Amino acid sequence: MKEKKIDLSTETKIKEAARVVFYKKGFSATRTRDIAEEAGINLALLNYYFRSKEKLFEIIMFETFSAFVQSMAVILNDETTNLESKVELIANRYIDFIIREPEVPTFLISEIRNNPQELLEKLPIKQLLNNSVFFKQHHEAVTQGFIREPHPLHFLMNLLGLVVFPFIAKPLIMGVQDLDIEQFNALMIERKKLIPIWIGAMMKAK
Repeated sequence: MKEKKIDLSTETKIKEAARVVFYKKGFSATRTRDIAEEAGINLALLNYYFRSKEKLFEIIMFETFSAFVQSMAVILNDETTNLESKVELIANRYIDFIIREPEVPTFLISEIRNNPQELLEKLPIKQLLNNSVFFKQHHEAVTQGFIREPHPLHFLMNLLGLVVFPFIAKPLIMGVQDLDIEQFNALMIERKKLIPIWIGAMMKAK
């Protein structure tokens, strides 16, 4: 049997097109025809490279989550930065990222809700958090009386919630004061400076 030759440029084009369509529409509303049209290829060629929509979606989902987890790991396990610096880095990096990729938060949350166990099994999220320098630094800060909230997950949930929620609620937030996308993004950029201040006020001991 002749081995199938893979054109990596075409494969990459299909994956990038699938990423765009899945981010916007989610799995259920996406048709393979939509991906083929986005990639500028015919449906037969898409099927030649990827057997099914399900297979392609699984690849995109785990590439997206893996990139997010790996990026987070770099920050959380940096021994040269303290907690305050890590908060600033997370706020800056992820606000900039979501401004560039505005559909990602909704996509991630949808898949977290639909496939939590599968994600925990395939991605080292539990190990990343529980063994992180971030958690150790938080524990030390609590022990020394610098932070009043003893549970590190509250710290992390507050931080990620402040970063991600405004993007999830973007249509409502924009509608409240008739903001255009430039005004909304400017508001989010302001939060890069404000979030570390708010987190500090919430978590630090008086």
